[in-house]
Amino acid sequence: MKGMVGIIDYKAGNIKSVERALAALGCQYIIADKPTDLEKASKLIFPGVGDAQYAMEQLKLSGFDSFLREKVAQQVPVLGICLGSQIVFDFSEEGDTPCLGLIPGSIRHFSSIETNFPLKVPHMGWNNLQYRGGAGDSGLFAGISEEQSYYFVHSYVIQPEEDSVILATADYGITVPAAVKKGSLVAVQFHPEKSGEPGLRLLRNFCLCGEGGLSC
Repeated sequence: MKGMVGIIDYKAGNIKSVERALAALGCQYIIADKPTDLEKASKLIFPGVGDAQYAMEQLKLSGFDSFLREKVAQQVPVLGICLGSQIVFDFSEEGDTPCLGLIPGSIRHFSSIETNFPLKVPHMGWNNLQYRGGAGDSGLFAGISEEQSYYFVHSYVIQPEEDSVILATADYGITVPAAVKKGSLVAVQFHPEKSGEPGLRLLRNFCLCGEGGLSC
């Protein structure tokens, strides 16, 4: 695998699980809490857990907010995970938080989308995906069938302005956008680093993107 994968440490990410997964795959990686330390990374992983407002505060304090905008504009491959798949959008209802604005759309609570939402929130557990637009044929989901399941933990739901950015969805009482893509930015609501073999395959695909004709 060519190139160094940079893992962004902004004090709101599930760093250890991602690190263990990349180590198991033999990916070259570096973890850094300063943007300057990741300038030479050829790809970036942007994990996240917890609260959107706190995460955005940490991104601004560290300078990773402008760093991510710059790298996406430069078409550097970026993978957002869980909270990192949400705050790439414009706005989150969680704490009424303005976010990174890398993909048009908002993040809404399950109960905000459907009054008296009938299922338990947070959505926690294993779900398979439904691909859109040939997502399973190449790129992030190359070699992974729709029958595979991934681990989800979230109370807020991605609501893109344009359905065309959605690569895959899950069913949890409503249709949940589970993977999105715009330009060099791909983001998944689930935790691939906690999802066993299919999650590792997805991370391996990301580490290999740009090699051998494999897109992100």
